[in-house]
Amino acid sequence: MRPLILYCHPDPGSFTAAVRDTITRHLAQRGTDYRLIDLYAEGFDPVMSARDLAQYADTASDRSALAAQTEALAWCDALIFIYPTWWQGLPAMLKGWLDRVLLPGIAFDPPSDGGALRPGLRHIRALGVFTTFGGNRLASLLSGQPGRRQLQRAVGAFLCHPLHRRGYLALYSIDATTPARRAAHLARVARKLDRLLR
Repeated sequence: MRPLILYCHPDPGSFTAAVRDTITRHLAQRGTDYRLIDLYAEGFDPVMSARDLAQYADTASDRSALAAQTEALAWCDALIFIYPTWWQGLPAMLKGWLDRVLLPGIAFDPPSDGGALRPGLRHIRALGVFTTFGGNRLASLLSGQPGRRQLQRAVGAFLCHPLHRRGYLALYSIDATTPARRAAHLARVARKLDRLLR
């Protein structure tokens, strides 16, 4: 498979970075060709401007500023999201990537005559989510897991191949974890990745 990794964390020394490094190292050991988009390192602008919004549905508008992002999306057949969960959701940078890159004519075709939208990412056959939480699992469940829902249900179910594989792995209460628990989690990351990309 050809995974595209969407990585979102501002701190290069974070545990989220360790998850990213585990995944990229594991992919390299497997000989898997992958691409990495590090949103903070690349200085991605997550803000949808008034001009962006006005041109949102115009598939003929100039989208050259997002060419590298949309080309990577067309190249991949697996999407892997790595990010911290903040306030039970996606970081603003990652949400902005969804808003600005998953465009009509790229990720989907708008509905015609009141019907459903037509998915544009049917070539994506696997979608993985790797995240961390400051809070515990119960708090996440009580909040309805909005980040997971947005990526696996909205992006995955509405845009990707209908039979795509899904993988989700979260480390909860990260500030209270021990080095041993973090190491065990990174081992689980590698195993989850193998199942996702089998």
